[in-house]
Amino acid sequence: MKKRLIVIGGGAAGFFCAVNAARLCPQLEVLLLEKTGKLLSKVKVSGGGRCNVTHAAPDIPYMSKHYPRGQHFVKKAFGRFFVPDTIQWFADRGVMLKTEADGRMFPVTDSSQSIIDCLLREADQYKVKVALHQDVTAIQQQENGRWQLTLQQGPPLQADYLCVAAGGYAQADKFAWLKATGHQVEAPAPSLFTLNTPGHAITALMGVSVPLAHVKVAGAKLQEQGPVLITHWGMSGPAVLRLSAWGARDLQQLQYRFTALINWTPAFNENTLREELQALRFSLGPQKMFNKNPFELPQRLWQFLLLQSGITDATRWADMPAKAQQQLVKNLAAMELPVQGKTTFKEEFVTCGGIRLTEINPSTMESKLARRLYFAGEVMDVDGITGGFNFQHAWTSGFIAASSIAAQEEA
Repeated sequence: MKKRLIVIGGGAAGFFCAVNAARLCPQLEVLLLEKTGKLLSKVKVSGGGRCNVTHAAPDIPYMSKHYPRGQHFVKKAFGRFFVPDTIQWFADRGVMLKTEADGRMFPVTDSSQSIIDCLLREADQYKVKVALHQDVTAIQQQENGRWQLTLQQGPPLQADYLCVAAGGYAQADKFAWLKATGHQVEAPAPSLFTLNTPGHAITALMGVSVPLAHVKVAGAKLQEQGPVLITHWGMSGPAVLRLSAWGARDLQQLQYRFTALINWTPAFNENTLREELQALRFSLGPQKMFNKNPFELPQRLWQFLLLQSGITDATRWADMPAKAQQQLVKNLAAMELPVQGKTTFKEEFVTCGGIRLTEINPSTMESKLARRLYFAGEVMDVDGITGGFNFQHAWTSGFIAASSIAAQEEA
């Protein structure tokens, strides 16, 4: 009788485990269970529908520094399956990837469907069975070592190997069925979210993007630099999303109520900016400030900051009042934005928290507490910042689990 692997979760990590296990171990029956009616839903929406497959990291130490939780764990795992392996895996199946200026990697088609179709073809080729609307409510290891899965609907299922790739959960109680196996869970918290500044005048600039700004949480060490996007609810963009990832637990404790300090001109601090403005008063003296933007900021933002500083469209550089100049320094280099709440970043939400990493072997993804139980993806306490890092962890952990199961079966 064929031995069976059941993979719980039809996302990137679960699919990668299932198709690779079926390919590496043809005598294994592989069944993938997905509790919703959709497969690979995060893959579909990632990168605005283009799928940010991975990140073009020069080496493992560089890559691992982009994971607020799980740095040491992924560093060990990446030794077994890393970015070049991901690129080659998809290339071998006709899906070529390209690298953008910021290191993010996408399929050359600029369509997430290329990745989805590739994985579905692989599942079909190696006879992976897929069952939708299958919600697992309990797992239990029996005396013979096999796993029994209790489903919300339908009879129990049996498996010789089990890989849990069920994604992250927003509430701790959702992990109860996994804690019943003896595993400890790090409490979940949202990561990768945007900052809400309700009622603030800057939201009138929705759609304005600044290529390089510095964002800091007042009274904390949390800070990030990079592109910032002004939205109708507040602040978004890579710098804000990275800040939310690194500060996931701290910002949760603050109940997402704090002051964000934004330096729109990160080449300057308040002191050097004051000197620069003084020099500009002389060099640009007769010119109107509204018309001359020396910091290459978006024009709408520049004029907004001038008005917020008490500077009108008729003010010339030479005539800028001292009080207005001081306020402009503040608005340019340390603008205070009161944050009151957060918004999940599109459908690309990520949670930190999950199965405690000390209970998982990073070289095999097997549980240290229960034999033939494996984990892959976000269900573990690993999360990366935006830029392809979470998907690379998904591919890596899924592949390692698959190859470890295949090696056990071949032994």
